[in-house]
Amino acid sequence: MRRKRRKWDEGSEDDPAAGLLNLFDVWIAFAVALLLAILSHEVMERSSAGTTATVIKNEGTPEMEIIKRDGMKIERFRASPESLGGDGERLGTAYRLKSGEVIYVPEKKSAGK
Repeated sequence: MRRKRRKWDEGSEDDPAAGLLNLFDVWIAFAVALLLAILSHEVMERSSAGTTATVIKNEGTPEMEIIKRDGMKIERFRASPESLGGDGERLGTAYRLKSGEVIYVPEKKSAGK
């Protein structure tokens, strides 16, 4: 079976730089992808620099964990099964409203303290 010759097939056999053009196209595509990756990383870094987020995992269980993100700094707090004690002073009272809000009312300091 004979293959029909096309006019673009004729030029590629004589041109030694035809393979380099394909390689050039690959490098251009790689450079554009690298540039887009760098720019997207910069945008993500700048957008998250001033944000603060707090996540509570397993709320109300002994395995409760609080994850706080402040910009690029991440802190993890885990609930401890140990009860704490020590000397201190009462600072005020907290009330939970029906809407779920918690209001803190500080105690007035007496003149003797």
